[in-house]
Amino acid sequence: MIYFDNSATTKVLPEVLDTYNKVSEQIWGNPSSLHNFGEQAFNLLEQSRKQIADLLKVQPDEIYFTSGGTEGDNWVIKGTAIEKRAFGKHLITTSVEHAAVRNSFEQLEQLGYEVTYLPVDDEGRISIADLKAAIRPDTTLVSIMAVNNEIGTIQPIQEAAELLKNYPKIHFHIDAVQGLGKGIQDQIFNDRTDFAAFSGHKFHAPRGTGFIYGRRGRRIAPLMNGGGQEKNQRSGTENLPGIAAMAKAIRLVLEKEPSAVETERQIKQLIMDHISKFDKVTIFSKNDDTFAPHILCFAIQGVRGETVVHAFEKYGIYISTTSACSSKDHTESGTLNAMKVPENIATSAVRISLGDHNTLDEAKQFVKVFDQLYEEFDKLS
Repeated sequence: MIYFDNSATTKVLPEVLDTYNKVSEQIWGNPSSLHNFGEQAFNLLEQSRKQIADLLKVQPDEIYFTSGGTEGDNWVIKGTAIEKRAFGKHLITTSVEHAAVRNSFEQLEQLGYEVTYLPVDDEGRISIADLKAAIRPDTTLVSIMAVNNEIGTIQPIQEAAELLKNYPKIHFHIDAVQGLGKGIQDQIFNDRTDFAAFSGHKFHAPRGTGFIYGRRGRRIAPLMNGGGQEKNQRSGTENLPGIAAMAKAIRLVLEKEPSAVETERQIKQLIMDHISKFDKVTIFSKNDDTFAPHILCFAIQGVRGETVVHAFEKYGIYISTTSACSSKDHTESGTLNAMKVPENIATSAVRISLGDHNTLDEAKQFVKVFDQLYEEFDKLS
């Protein structure tokens, strides 16, 4: 099997699963309990928090545990809207966000908030001039993804941060779900980022784990009310085995990040160089510093994306249409639509998303299969 769908989810590493199992078996007390067994659990919880903070070069009290990226994005966006509603109801995001972000803003619009959706260029990237023009006296939040999950565009978050230094009362949120371990931590954790959301299953941690970074002094309203966990910000008994496993996963991913990023770039380039020779292939991603190393989106004109996915599947190669969260809807890519790509091409788009376990030999096998399938598709058309 060749698994090229790592942006959808990643395999839990054996070492990470071992941590999960050991904590489940040995430290299964409630961190809120007063007895010694609860104290052991609480200490491990805080140890995991500190490990993550140290790895990301932030403070432990700036890490809040969640169930994943969707909850994190929902919490920051809606929590900001609620917390700062007295100061304004205008919010800014982009036209190419993940559904977790986009749908959160659409729900707020139904509640009377006004949202500006920034347009993008032909690479799926916003303009800082457009962002500046969109800011109003009643703007309370700017939310921009770090890496586009469909074509891999890295948004100009550092430039946005520089602009927003002139507007210190506006919350700046980054959906960083596709960004961890991809060589852009310094961009994500710039000195103006207020919030960033992460999802554990994107970097070899168990599903149902995640966290947000929340800068000291920045407040958002809690969405989960109850027993007062996470400093009264996110109630609910903590998923201690998952949190400890996620902390280990982050350490392992960041340890091999430089070599993994380089290998992903090599794999991506090999595939791009090969498929670009075919007349009916349109490539939407690039392989430079303005695009993430692990995502490659392309289309074979005249062949629907789901047809391509199932064709590769017969050879044991797993890719996806542009977003796993919406791939079963059989709709064109929201990002490509925002880029004004014609619908007949957008519905043919597929995504390769690499991980730190993928190899150049797998890429060579992929292009061999690609040649066979392209010939079959060409005959059919």
